[in-house]
Formats: sequence, structure tokens, C-alpha cells
Amino acid sequence: MIGKEFHLSMDCIACHQGNKLAKTKEKAHQGRIARPSDNLKTCGICHITAGQNYAKALHYTSLGQREGVKHRFSAAELKTFDQKVFEKSCRSCHASCGSCHVKSPPVGGITTGLLQGHKFVKKNEGKTCASCHGGRVYPEFTGEYGGTPDVHYQKGMMCNDCHNKQEMHGDGKLYKSKNDVKDRPKCLSCHQDKGNQVAHTIHKDKVSCQGCHSSGQYRQCYSCHAVHGSKAEPGFILGLNPRDRKTLTTLRVIPTIRSTFEPNGIKMENFDALPNYWNSPVHNIKKRTNRTRSCDACHVNKEGFLKPEGLIKDGSKENEKLIYDIKPISK
Repeated sequence: MIGKEFHLSMDCIACHQGNKLAKTKEKAHQGRIARPSDNLKTCGICHITAGQNYAKALHYTSLGQREGVKHRFSAAELKTFDQKVFEKSCRSCHASCGSCHVKSPPVGGITTGLLQGHKFVKKNEGKTCASCHGGRVYPEFTGEYGGTPDVHYQKGMMCNDCHNKQEMHGDGKLYKSKNDVKDRPKCLSCHQDKGNQVAHTIHKDKVSCQGCHSSGQYRQCYSCHAVHGSKAEPGFILGLNPRDRKTLTTLRVIPTIRSTFEPNGIKMENFDALPNYWNSPVHNIKKRTNRTRSCDACHVNKEGFLKPEGLIKDGSKENEKLIYDIKPISK
């Protein structure tokens, strides 16, 4: 047994297969499986419930990516997308068990390697979560993207303090989107609003928590790397939540342009069915921001609000419906 790690008490072939009786490296590695947890049945031999649940978890199915764009396609285009794009490109981003517990997942063909030798680790957000979510969420959370760290990060919290094990492994139900998960993290799960603050009472069900408590600019992605090369710029955008068109919240630009899937023969016949801005629970929270210090920041200066002149060029017609013309406060 190597060290005290349970998995390392097992023979390598238990997971990686190969031939342990062979006398040469070449013969011993014949039939070797480099990433055994890509087949969930490997881990499922011992971790029965987790393996069964994870087969339907969003981190494994990647269905959130499909759900986020499918409404732009005709029925025929969706079929082409599933065959030529989703299975061959989007699905390559799914995480296996080993991607979180042994070796950081490859992003663009690059991985940071084993997490702790060959030991299985319970969690290491800086090498796992950060690998896939390092373009936007993680660097905003830690303050690496030109801003100040999220207050929760400053207090020593990490991803799994809010996103628990059941959320990561799934609960056995097949979800199309994270928004369908009923028990996903919510601010009010910890910050019980007892109605003792006037601002909370006035803005309840009208403004998201991030709408007031996002500390500032976060990453906005323009264009799409699949065609013309991605372009990212810092920005802070407030507008109506496209999911209900009632709640004011932080928006993030979705870099899907009309020509994104043209190389695959997809013109996106229903491109205007969805906006190019989507509600985003940005991870750069502060207790006090410009908007919590002064009502005028929103009601007079209209700082960060989505405006007609600020809409992206050649975007969806639905973008205009997210513009909210906030009114001055009667004093």
C-alpha cells in the first residue's frame, strides 16, 4: 500500500487495466486506459449511488450548453447541431470523476496535471473548478480579473461551501439546465432577510442580490471563439432578467453571433428567439457598493444600465426587451 490513500492499496489494473504480469513496459501497458473514470462504471463499482447519479448530472451531460442555444435552431438545424457540434465539441467539456478527484480536466488540451501525486482528493477548487470556470467565474471570485475579491472568498470560503457535494454529483434526475435544479445555492439560504432593512423591503422581488451587491465590472465576452476569435472586455450591465422580464439583475453578454455555426451548415433560423444578454449571478459580491451607498447611482445616474446605444451590433431583437428605464425617486 502506497501511503494511506485507500485507492492506492488497489492494483493499477483495477482501474487502468493493462497486463501486470508482463515483463516490459510496452507489454504491460497494452490495453491500458489512461482516463478510466471516463467510463462511470469504473468508479461505480464501488461508488454505486454517486456513479448512478453523476451519469445524469449537468457536469457530465453538458446539457446546459445545449439548452442555452437550441431555441435559436429550426428542428433540422438542431439535429445537425446534435450530430456535428454538441457531441463532438460541447460534450468534450464534460467532467469525469477523475477530473475533480485525481487530475485537473483538460481545457483546450491543456491540464495542470495530477492534483496531489496520484492520490484521490476530496476537493481542490483551485485546480479543478478553476480549470473549467477560470475564464469568468473563478477569476472574478478571487479578484484576479482586475477587481476586488468576492467578500466570501476574502472570508475564506471556496466553491464547495455553496455548491455542495450533492449538487456536483447530481441527485439522479436529468436536468436540462442549472435553473431547473430546485436546491441550487441561493443568497437567502444563509442571509435570512428579516425585512429589517428598508432597501431590502423596497427592492424585494424587483432586484436580484447581485444587482445591488456586485462590486463592479466582470468579464463580458464578445464574438465567438468558434469562428472569429473571442474578445473579452470588463463591463457591468444591469437589465431585466430574460427569464421573467420583471427582475432587474446583472447581465452577461452571450457570445453567440449569427455566423457562429455556419461552418457546420447552421444559419440559426430562429436566432432572434433568444437575447444576447443573459442573467448572471456574478461572483464578485460586496456588502457595500456604489448602489448600496447611494440611491442616485441607479435612480439618477443610471450607472451600468443597458441602453439602446449600448446594445451589441447585429444582435438579437430580443435584446431591446431587456432595457429598463429606471425612474427617479419621488422625494
